[in-house]
Amino acid sequence: RPQVRTWSRLGKVRDGIARLEAEKGRVAEGVREIMLPELAALRERGRSLRGQLRVLEAEESDLEQKFYLGALQLPNRTHPAVPVGDQSQARLLEVVGEKPVFDFKPKGHLELGEGLDIIRQRRLSHVSGHRSYYLCGAGALLQHALVTFTLRKLLSKGFLPMTVPDLLRGAVFEGCGVQPSATPSPVYNIDPARFEDLCLAGTSEVGIAGYFMDHAVQLQDLPVRVVCSSTCYRTETDTGREPWGLYRVHQFTKVEMFGVTAAEHGTESEELLDEFLGLQKEIFLELGLHYR
Repeated sequence: RPQVRTWSRLGKVRDGIARLEAEKGRVAEGVREIMLPELAALRERGRSLRGQLRVLEAEESDLEQKFYLGALQLPNRTHPAVPVGDQSQARLLEVVGEKPVFDFKPKGHLELGEGLDIIRQRRLSHVSGHRSYYLCGAGALLQHALVTFTLRKLLSKGFLPMTVPDLLRGAVFEGCGVQPSATPSPVYNIDPARFEDLCLAGTSEVGIAGYFMDHAVQLQDLPVRVVCSSTCYRTETDTGREPWGLYRVHQFTKVEMFGVTAAEHGTESEELLDEFLGLQKEIFLELGLHYR
């Protein structure tokens, strides 16, 4: 008898499953009959929206590119004392010290350096191209001494020493007002087949600016004063007809002062500029240089 009862119950359960499956099928069919027309309309609307979006997204991309390129042309605010115009509009603000007077015809730095065998700039086109040079012996030591002297001076004034990358992304240059993609490019671009979107910095300012890029500084920590010694790479000379000597060369070492200020009162930047100018004057004075 237990087996009979089990068999009987199994039959009833199977009948129930069959009835429920049949009803589920009828319900699904009814849903399809109700939904299909509305679903078809919604699908058609979806196709229309996607088409409109493609048109607007293409326009958005074009407008965004035009806006970005236009925004890059907007200049920063300049110091009120900066004249408007080319070099002919430059104004001499100050002359410090007396120009030395010699009882003989003085030699230029290149003639002196070559005579002392501490500068070599001739016969280098096959080595490193024009506008390149070697500093040897006392010439190399003099460069290191000047860098060390300046670093020590600025460290004593509370500057934060920093070393920065020589290779930086194009966006960092653009943030500093330099357009790596211009023709001709003002910077050396690394072969994009090897390293995409990397350029050689022409000044450590770009690297320091990149350090503070997308970076918050607490108001109480401002201003930040940074000093950096770096190798600078410049493409600005490319004809072989530029001024002689160690001017406007493709590569040189420079100590840079960089400041980050608040803008609460609108005077902080100018105040820090005056501070930096005073430090430059101190450096030139201690080196015994006549300058303007």
